[in-house]
Amino acid sequence: MTTLNETEETLKRISNLAGVQGIIIINTDSGLIIRSNFSPEQTNHYVGLIHSFILKSKATIRELDVSNELQFIRIRSKNDEILIAPDKDFTMIVIQRPKF
Repeated sequence: MTTLNETEETLKRISNLAGVQGIIIINTDSGLIIRSNFSPEQTNHYVGLIHSFILKSKATIRELDVSNELQFIRIRSKNDEILIAPDKDFTMIVIQRPKF
């Protein structure tokens, strides 16, 4: 079981990686924001769009193979890269600048 200190250290380590703009942690089922280092407006914007995308992605994976489950999503655009790590209770979203 991960302690709160270990979680804090992990989030700090990820935040300090080159290119990372921010981290958002949400409740996997409801999409409620647990933690974010973005402004409230930015956080709500990202979560509003990404949470529904996660739910659709999970449903798609299950539709393709009922014994399979979504592990990780990586979305790369010209300007940003969004890394999504859904877990049973929490989902971590990392927004970073892609390396060229």
